[in-house]
Amino acid sequence: VQLQASGGGLVLAGGSLRLSCAASGSIVSINAMRWYRQAPGKERELVSVITNGGSTAYADSVKGRFTISRDNAKNTVYLQMTSLKPEDTAVYYCNADVVRHTWSSGEFRYWGQGTQVTVSS
Repeated sequence: VQLQASGGGLVLAGGSLRLSCAASGSIVSINAMRWYRQAPGKERELVSVITNGGSTAYADSVKGRFTISRDNAKNTVYLQMTSLKPEDTAVYYCNADVVRHTWSSGEFRYWGQGTQVTVSS
């Protein structure tokens, strides 16, 4: 299973970006999907999570500005980021809890490679 993240870039403060993360490979279903970020010199932090039923949660720092969504048919999770701030600058990573076998509900967690988001003031 591979996760491919895309959509990062350089944007001015107040701007918007949409990140995508597509999972491929031996997949029966995907449970939770998440976005994390890691700024230089800081620990990786959870930004947002979405369950396979569509329930969502957000870090306080991005509530009201970021929206997570998913397309289960495409095994893809999105992060719409608006009103971006310089402090949102980080490498953004996705991960997913993947069920790989029809005979077991056990899940495996996979990570994407990260995509850089830079917000300039």
